[in-house]
Amino acid sequence: MSMFRNKAQMPAAENALPGRSEPLSVTNRHYIKGTPIQPPFPEGARTALFGLGCFWGAERRFWSLSGVYSTAVGYAAGHTPNPTYDEVCSGLTGHNEVVLVVFDPEQISYDELLRQFWEAHDPTQGMRQGNDVGTQYRSGIYVYGNDQEAIATVSRERYNQALESASRGTVTTEILPAPEFYYAEDYHQQYLGKNPGGYCGLGGCGVAYPD
Repeated sequence: MSMFRNKAQMPAAENALPGRSEPLSVTNRHYIKGTPIQPPFPEGARTALFGLGCFWGAERRFWSLSGVYSTAVGYAAGHTPNPTYDEVCSGLTGHNEVVLVVFDPEQISYDELLRQFWEAHDPTQGMRQGNDVGTQYRSGIYVYGNDQEAIATVSRERYNQALESASRGTVTTEILPAPEFYYAEDYHQQYLGKNPGGYCGLGGCGVAYPD
């Protein structure tokens, strides 16, 4: 595989890196909230999975919301089992940088999480966010069940209409059944809580999600 391969092009499964059978080790305690970042989670809790660019900023966006019990960052929607960060950045795994959100539906709705998702990034850029280019920076909603899929699909249509009305482009966000979530390395978890001055390339496109 050439070192000059286009990182913004999804690799075929047969060309992806082989990965490993063992998951990466993480500390099962949220640095900010003190809650577990791995299941089991409290009875009644729900999970959501989003890709919206650099997962450091994405995770901070969600852990700050009332009703969110826990968050974690990781890799999903690619080919390589249990990938490392360097492997994902190579463009040879097909994975997206994602944030797992564990929330109490009695305190915050899935639709509100989607509002935060849309307004936190530019979903029209394909395999990039700003200066961050590669398959791991694509916009994606990975749904758990038919209810989430229906809500996410309607929300994408609504936000696409808002963007097109504002001449801000067309949504490229993928909506897929939630694939296996691979936890990222321990130092990535709640990175901007541990490193408040750290880089965060997350930014919206200036169009509010329609009420």
